[in-house]
Amino acid sequence: MSNVHIVLQGKGGVGKSLAATMLAQFLKSRGETPLCIDTDPTNATFSGFKALNVRKLALLENGDINSRNFDAMMELIVGSKDTVVVDSGASTYNPLSSYMFDNAAPEVIADHGHQLILHTIIVGGQHLVDTLSGFAAIAEAFPAPAVIVVWLNPYHGPIETEGKTFEQMKAYREVKDRVAAIVKLPDLKRETFGADIQEMLAERKTLEEAIASETLPLMQRHRLGRVRDAVFGELTKAAII
Repeated sequence: MSNVHIVLQGKGGVGKSLAATMLAQFLKSRGETPLCIDTDPTNATFSGFKALNVRKLALLENGDINSRNFDAMMELIVGSKDTVVVDSGASTYNPLSSYMFDNAAPEVIADHGHQLILHTIIVGGQHLVDTLSGFAAIAEAFPAPAVIVVWLNPYHGPIETEGKTFEQMKAYREVKDRVAAIVKLPDLKRETFGADIQEMLAERKTLEEAIASETLPLMQRHRLGRVRDAVFGELTKAAII
C-alpha cells in the first residue's frame, strides 16, 4: 500500500506549494521516488521544480473540473506503486473537493490499497480564522479512512487565539481523532531564513540544490541546511508519512 498525499487549503498564499515541495524532497531524501502532480491552474510553483519531476495536470476548465483530466489523475494515483504527492491551488480547492466527494474518489483510492492523507496549512495572523475554517471543511468533506496532516506555518504570526495554541483550539479538539500528525514549520526570521526560502522557491531549487550551490553565500547555505533539518525532523516524527 502506498500513501496518496494531497495538499489542500482554500486560502491562497499560506504555503501549500512549500509543504508539497518539502514533502516531496523529504521522500526523495529517504530513497523514494514519489509521483508528484501539480494541479494549481494559477501558480506553477510545484511543477517548476525540475529535480522533482512534477507532472502538470490542468484540472480546471472555465471554473469547473475537467472530468477527463481528473480521470487521468486518478489513473495515475491508483496505478502508482510509489508515494503520490498532489499540490492543488486555492482556486481548485472547492471544485476539487466537491468533485472528489461526488465521484467517491476517496473510496476508489482506498479500494485500490492506498492511504489517502490530506495535508492542510494553518497560518497565524489575519488569516488564522480562514485557514482554521478550511481545516474544518476538509475534515467534513473527507471522512475516515482518510486522515489529515496539519502544517502549522507561523510566518505570518503566532498560531494562537485568546492565549490558546492550535492543540487547545475548538477547531482541533472537535476533529483531533482525524489528525494523524502535526508538522510545525520553524518560526523563520523574515530578513534571513525567510528571505532564503523565498529566493529558493522563486528559483525553483530544491534544498539540496541550493545547499550545494557554490554561487550562494556560505551562511545562506548554512541557514537552508538548518531549515531542512528542522522540517525533515518534523516529517520524520509524523509516522503516517
